[in-house]
Amino acid sequence: MHNEIYSDGISEVTVSGSIVRVDLVSLSPTERDANNVPKKVFRQRLIFSVEAFANSVEVLQKAMQGLIEAGAVKRVSPKATEAESDSAAKDRIVSLPTDNQVQRAPNVSKNFS
Repeated sequence: MHNEIYSDGISEVTVSGSIVRVDLVSLSPTERDANNVPKKVFRQRLIFSVEAFANSVEVLQKAMQGLIEAGAVKRVSPKATEAESDSAAKDRIVSLPTDNQVQRAPNVSKNFS
């Protein structure tokens, strides 16, 4: 059996020299903030070389493109108004860079080619 880690998101990315650290968080089942929203709790840290991180970003961008093509998320303009952003969050719409804004790394996973 393989260990699996669930994450609700990333809280912080820290670059120190040639090392990139990505902190994963999950929502606490017991701790709440002043607005009764579950607090984000540190769960695990991923540590990459800069090259490995850059390649990982490429794989994630291709996965996101697959989600967009499948209709799971929709691309919106980064200049959306605040009202549009509120409704976008409710509809699972995310803002992504256009293809000409993304530089492609030459060494990427064959899973998303």
